Amino acid sequence: MMRVRFAPSPTGQLHVGNARTALFNWLLARGSGGTLILRIEDTDVERSTKESEAAIVRDLRWLGLDWDEGPDIGGAHGPYRQSERLHLYQSYAAELLGADAAYYCFCSMAQLDVDRQEALAAGRPARYAGTCRRLSREQASERITAGERPAIRFRIPEQRDVVFTDAVRGDVRFHTDVIGDPIIVRADGTPAYNFAVVVDDALMAVTHVVRGEDHISNTPRQILLYEALGFAPPTFAHLSLVMGPDHSPLSKRHGATSVAEFRSKGYLPEALVNYLALIGWSPGGGDELLPVEELAHRFSLEKVGHSAGVFDEEKLAWANRHYLKIADPARLAELSLPYFNDAGVRMAPDDRGLGFLATAMAMGASVDRLSQVPARLALLFDYDADAALADARLLSEMRGGEARSVVVALAEELASAPRLDREKFRDVANRVKARTSQKGKALFHPIRVVLTGRAEGPELDLAVPAIDLGAELPASAGIPKIIGNRERAAAFARALEERLP
Repeated sequence: MMRVRFAPSPTGQLHVGNARTALFNWLLARGSGGTLILRIEDTDVERSTKESEAAIVRDLRWLGLDWDEGPDIGGAHGPYRQSERLHLYQSYAAELLGADAAYYCFCSMAQLDVDRQEALAAGRPARYAGTCRRLSREQASERITAGERPAIRFRIPEQRDVVFTDAVRGDVRFHTDVIGDPIIVRADGTPAYNFAVVVDDALMAVTHVVRGEDHISNTPRQILLYEALGFAPPTFAHLSLVMGPDHSPLSKRHGATSVAEFRSKGYLPEALVNYLALIGWSPGGGDELLPVEELAHRFSLEKVGHSAGVFDEEKLAWANRHYLKIADPARLAELSLPYFNDAGVRMAPDDRGLGFLATAMAMGASVDRLSQVPARLALLFDYDADAALADARLLSEMRGGEARSVVVALAEELASAPRLDREKFRDVANRVKARTSQKGKALFHPIRVVLTGRAEGPELDLAVPAIDLGAELPASAGIPKIIGNRERAAAFARALEERLP
């Protein structure tokens, strides 16, 4: 059975590039009936935090990704935090030392830096010079007894080709002449990445390692470690990096880069998941927007492309518009609440208030993100006839006799009309049309200005019923007071009369 893993370091927020790696592993596991492992690689003591781990788990859950084994749910191959597996690394390091496949290294960081600079100046690969490789066990033991704290290095075999078949890139070849002996355990006793990941993947029976192409150069070291420890290496698949619009790795200079940032901007998780799946892979059949279950059904490593994928937020917005249109309005209403409060529209709706917001969501059908909903629905909560007429352009439009006749007729018709739904609004509009002989834009533009205080906005067939529906809400519904259409028309007619007597 296929076993894959996602192994983030809890040193910051979950980058969308890493989220795509998690997604591809999830698609592979779910599409094949395999197992997905979440492993936390937290041996970087200075940078790793529990807060970052919790945030990564929260973001993965928000994306809708789950796993079969991990630190929060356990499993037969735990523990699933590297900080809880130190005894395993120490045991396997001792095994390599005993087999003379590893040795103690006493070189200082200052000396290593000097050696590196000299190698670069001479045009040689900047690899470890092998200074301590020639120490005997007795010499190393004497130095340890004297109080020195060495690191442990893996002894790279000489004059070897390391060849592996990458499931994405085909055959990849490295010669050991360009690979220096890597540190596998630091002087403080913590394992280095290349060592810990081999021990973990082997003991967790990982069959496929799917990760970013920045790890390709690590792979030959890891394969040699698998060999030295007597483990069979997994299948490797290296994904192209996620790039910014300038074709450099996606970073802060391009804007938002983390899952949390895109979440806070008002993107739906299904939109971000669907879009990330399209970076470097195509589901085929001319389809792009598909449920994640269908993406998993179609996913295969053989169809993953070699070329770097560019993260295009405009295409993400396009995907988000699709998912906003088909989402449950009640869900969108609840998700929009933080954005209303951030915009200064304070609300704490009960079920009736949420039901009203769900109905009003139809007015926001053209938004790209949930963060744009408050501006789209602002006409409900922010109405001021005097402020509208303070706009010289709107006042000029109302100056003509035709527009004024619509304003007056609308106010008179609404004075005795019940609260409006779509049909009642059309009846009122037809009566105003008959009284004023205005039609088309000459009729509906003044009506829009009167009832919304704006020259542009959602369709009146949606906005007008929502205004009166909101006007009938009791204060207990937790929605800010909404002025009804009748009151708006009367206020606008009075304000216009005062400005243009």
